[in-house]
Amino acid sequence: MAKFMDKLFGNNTKQPTREDEFTDLDLSKYEEVMDDEPAETYIRVGELTNLDELSQLKKEIYDGNILMLDISNIKADKLLLDRALKDLKEVVTDVHGDIAGLREDQVLVTPAGVKIDRDKIIGGKY
Repeated sequence: MAKFMDKLFGNNTKQPTREDEFTDLDLSKYEEVMDDEPAETYIRVGELTNLDELSQLKKEIYDGNILMLDISNIKADKLLLDRALKDLKEVVTDVHGDIAGLREDQVLVTPAGVKIDRDKIIGGKY
């Protein structure tokens, strides 16, 4: 009787999963590139490794683009990290944008008119 009930309603014990039970997702069919259609704002993904890159990153913000930056390469150098984030914060203040850490090694920088909501949406609720 217990086996029948488990089959009917499910068993709450988790079975270990094997690697071959997972399916690789091919997301390329959902990525549509529209090179011929210009946009006002682009989301640029970048990596910050030294201060020489800051001028290009600042230009992107002044141009109205959103930056998602990987800062993992400079995280160990506290002085370099502080200087880079201070420079980015000055640009954000200048253009009335926003800046926030996403994870331990990611920073999101937005231009004027785009603010970062720091509340998570979980299950459709704030």
